[in-house]
Amino acid sequence: MIKKFDKKDEESGSGSNPFQHLEKSAVLQEARIFNETPINPRRCLHILTKIIYLLNQGEHFGTMEATEAFFAMTRLFQSNDQTLRRMCYLTIKEMANISEDVIIVTSSLTKDMTGKEDVYRGPAIRALCRITDTTMLQAIERYMKQAIVDKVPSVSSSALVSSLHMVKMSYDVVKRWVNEAQEAASSDNIMVQVALSRRRRQGRWHRGSTVTQTHDSPLFDFIESCLRNKHEMVVYEAASAIVHMPNCTARELAPAVSVLQLFCSSPKAALRYAAVRTLNKVAMKHPSAVTACNLDLENLITDSNRSIATLAITTLLKTGSESSVDRLMKQISSFVSEISDEFKVVVVQAISALCQKYPRKHSVMMNFLSNMLRDDGGFEYKRAIVDCIISIIEENPESKETGLAHLCEFIEDCEHTVLATKILHLLGKEGPRTPSPSKYIRFIFNRVVLESEAVRAAAVSALAKFGAQNDDLLPSVLVLMQRCMMDSDDEVRDRATFYMNVLQQKQKALNAAYIFNGLSVSVPGLEKSLHQYTLEPTEKPFDMKSVPLANTPITEQKTEFAPVATSKLPEKPGPTRQDIYQEQLAAIPEFQGLGSLFKTSEAVQLTEAETEYVVRCVKHTFARHMVFQFDCTNTLNDQLLQKVMVQMEPSEAYEVLHYVPAANLPYSQPGSCYSLVRLPEDDPTAVSCTFSCTLKYLVKDCDPNTGEPDDDGYDDEYVLEDLEVTVADHIQKVLKPNFAAAWDEVGDDFEKEETFALASVRTLDEAVGNIISFLGMQPCERSDKVPENKNSHILFLAGGCFIYLFYLDLNSLLFCLVNCRLILTNRSGTRLVSLMAHVLSNLLNVDHGNTELLL
Repeated sequence: MIKKFDKKDEESGSGSNPFQHLEKSAVLQEARIFNETPINPRRCLHILTKIIYLLNQGEHFGTMEATEAFFAMTRLFQSNDQTLRRMCYLTIKEMANISEDVIIVTSSLTKDMTGKEDVYRGPAIRALCRITDTTMLQAIERYMKQAIVDKVPSVSSSALVSSLHMVKMSYDVVKRWVNEAQEAASSDNIMVQVALSRRRRQGRWHRGSTVTQTHDSPLFDFIESCLRNKHEMVVYEAASAIVHMPNCTARELAPAVSVLQLFCSSPKAALRYAAVRTLNKVAMKHPSAVTACNLDLENLITDSNRSIATLAITTLLKTGSESSVDRLMKQISSFVSEISDEFKVVVVQAISALCQKYPRKHSVMMNFLSNMLRDDGGFEYKRAIVDCIISIIEENPESKETGLAHLCEFIEDCEHTVLATKILHLLGKEGPRTPSPSKYIRFIFNRVVLESEAVRAAAVSALAKFGAQNDDLLPSVLVLMQRCMMDSDDEVRDRATFYMNVLQQKQKALNAAYIFNGLSVSVPGLEKSLHQYTLEPTEKPFDMKSVPLANTPITEQKTEFAPVATSKLPEKPGPTRQDIYQEQLAAIPEFQGLGSLFKTSEAVQLTEAETEYVVRCVKHTFARHMVFQFDCTNTLNDQLLQKVMVQMEPSEAYEVLHYVPAANLPYSQPGSCYSLVRLPEDDPTAVSCTFSCTLKYLVKDCDPNTGEPDDDGYDDEYVLEDLEVTVADHIQKVLKPNFAAAWDEVGDDFEKEETFALASVRTLDEAVGNIISFLGMQPCERSDKVPENKNSHILFLAGGCFIYLFYLDLNSLLFCLVNCRLILTNRSGTRLVSLMAHVLSNLLNVDHGNTELLL
């Protein structure tokens, strides 16, 4: 494919990539020779190679320039050169998503697909299926069926693989090819068997599959028999198919794991890599099933291929026992220095998962991480270590001082501003609560003297938290603040001046509001509200209560780590889920006067997954109204639904004001309809309600193949599950990093204390989970984690909600703090949990009955 270099070039010994310094504009300029006559296959082949190289290197091609090059390339089908033709197929596949009107080559590809040249037919099928959409698929269905049963193995396997890619796009069309696929099963060609194995495996994930997941399934027996095939590729694909089956048991996994264990000692690096990579995935869900392979995995730690060694060590970290942690850490110590930063990050992430699994081994892993922190490395590597140490500190309070000491040492010589500011924020949050907070002052103030503007500003904020929480340190902190007021940077001076004035007041409420706990509102929402305020001239001051509360971040434990990005530039945060819903609802005329969206709850399923109509509901809460968004899917291909709506009958004082139906609901295309409900105004405590829901629609029968509906239809309805509105739907989580300071800030103007017996709860963990779920509030200071072997626990919760004060005719934003004291007792052999809930609110002159919102 690539031109042959002469002897002089070969003897130069440069060994460099011949395409290393390619420029897109120059290559596109060269592509104009595609239009010359006669066609020069050698030159055109070389230019197509350059184009594919640029695409695979991530070079961005604009739509216009890609389309122009694509159209010029189509002229090359006039040449009969086999190598050039196959390179055209590859280029079509690469440019299918970035060029317009790619279907122009459909006729040429169809001609090659059905022609007599077998060398063209397989690649033509793959290229044609890449550019085919749902509207064109039926036109080539006949050709695809013929290709699947073709006697030429390359054609049959190409058709089978292409059908796999098109299943997600048009399942109903592809499933009609099952008879041809069964006929192709008689082929003894290895590639056809591999493609069939993959198709069977994928078929289990689709709703049309009738295969049951049992060990005695005929399909499972077939895949298991492939484990004894003489070809290694078929054996691996069969093992991989078993491993990826959902809800697979340990007994079903055993034969696949045994085969992968044998591959771990294969002389072929590709087989060793495939085996250890698959075992790594198995270890995430079934670590005990991989334990038998630990000896083979330990031998791979010294493998010359660093990718294999990295996967081996991370798999061992998932499957190892608590007693083997020390030995694994020693093995990793000699191994880490030999791998690149990208692989080091994967190892650190595996260590982080191991810390969560065996928290009592945190001291061993903390020392190991501190040594890694001292080594040279890039930003991603250092960030992974810092994040791991922070997670250990948060999960294990006894490791706090050790971890903070390591991080203090790190920022003394840290060149990464993002990491320095992150550590300073952590020091300001955790340092004042340690037995000896004064020892961190020196490290923080050194940053004010030596670092950049952003780091100096973060250091000033951290110092203020020490002065606000420790009276003994306040005089020293005030002296340091005075020095910071002379800084050359405006931000640093402004922060120092602000904190200086707040600290001098010596008021806990001020410290809580302006130092410990920042704004609880959404920053994008604040920006929009301020912009709207400037557009409407008014003499009224801006009201912060009109700004929606910020959504608290949801921390999810990652079970599989994605490849590390090489870019160091921070990504711009995208819109939140609630921001997206806010824009969608604002575009509907019936909802434009509702104000800012206060909260969007998680979706609730109102039907079973396998029913003819699938409906789920998303509840949107506003100040005085709720909008119920019903996401509906029609799973019947012979019906078209029109005027789709969900009729709601409330059980309490809620009033349904308006329905917004979905105009059309074609087969397998989701649509949404809405119901607008007014909240009770005379009783703000009436927050819970049950709605009986019925899906109503106009049915028109249609042709399953073409989707064309009949002219006439009939009304029908479908009863859904009842929908409940709970306390949690009215409360937005509010994060308070310092709960004690927030408690002092609210004061005791309005408080209530109640005691409850949680009769149906038997453990403290279950009680904490139920309380958080029922109230929908944010647990603070990691109080949702119950220590082991404890009979008592304190849960801190914070949240906010809108209450309509009918006697003042206004909406008020109510901030609530709840201190839950839980005690586990054993009475006559029965375990019971008692709850003492102490509630504080910032809303004055409200009858105590309103605490029923919370209790």
